Amino acid sequence: MEILELKHSGLTCDLGGFTIDPFRPVKNALITHAHGDHARSGSEHYFAVKDAEPILRKRLGDIQLTTFSYGEVFKLGEVEVSFHPAGHIMGSAQVRIEYQGEVWVFTGDFKRDPDPTCPPFEVVPCDVFISEATFSLPVYRWPSFEEVMKEAHEWWMKNKEEGFNSVICCYALGKAQRVIAGLRELTHDTIWVHGTIDEVNRCYAQNGMEWENVHKVPLSDEGKGEKLKDSLILCPPSALGSAWAKRLSPKKVAFASGWMRLRGNRRRKGYERGFVISDHADWPSLLKTVEETGCSKVYFTHGQTDSIIQYLREKGISAYDLKMPYEVDGES
Repeated sequence: MEILELKHSGLTCDLGGFTIDPFRPVKNALITHAHGDHARSGSEHYFAVKDAEPILRKRLGDIQLTTFSYGEVFKLGEVEVSFHPAGHIMGSAQVRIEYQGEVWVFTGDFKRDPDPTCPPFEVVPCDVFISEATFSLPVYRWPSFEEVMKEAHEWWMKNKEEGFNSVICCYALGKAQRVIAGLRELTHDTIWVHGTIDEVNRCYAQNGMEWENVHKVPLSDEGKGEKLKDSLILCPPSALGSAWAKRLSPKKVAFASGWMRLRGNRRRKGYERGFVISDHADWPSLLKTVEETGCSKVYFTHGQTDSIIQYLREKGISAYDLKMPYEVDGES
């Protein structure tokens, strides 16, 4: 019997009576992290790691939520379950499920690169490994996060000398906080953020993670945008074309994303600069992780999986594509 099966509500464990990151409301939902394509409202009972609670409650409202520490084993139905660090964002987790000595692991989204805002990814040995594959092409290989942060800081300082504001577009949950933490290793200058990022920062603060001199972009008493000068501003890409962004001119705009590994993506989107920073595993990390788990079978949940499936099959590992409707967006 398969411990996990893909059903209309999502990846379901009938032996445990739960679904992981369900697409539709279910009785018991195990949540790997709080991004919108993994944490949806409407389920009867939610289970997650403790660090995910502030942002889950912010996004899903008054939910019935049970939380566990990383590595804490609990029983659901006939299976033993535990959450383990995924290294993706604050409160992200892999799900380990054991039944009669057989172990399955579902990663959710994960990365192996350093991130000061969450515990590092933990390799969990297993028989069957279910992995994301957002960047599952050999071209996707991430540069050093520290070096990219130095580039971002130098870009900011150059723009400041020339009289421009510096705007970095990034995902409001996870990416923005990682960029803030990375820049804080280089400077204590003020960092301004869009309101949606400020709300997420407040959730991070509930877990004891906050940064000095990071402020929400202010409004004047008349409700009009107070202009900033020679500043660094973080905002989601969707805010760039809004009235909110008008106060930021003159400005130069960059995008922080794994998709910036391909220069054509930056040109098509009209950004002056692209910083290759992703909260997902790159090609080498995906291969390394599959090998280190010791699994005999691996499923990939999303992404362009043909190359990695063929590569692993040539290495003697049974690899398959598991079609799941997760979003592969431009902000990863």
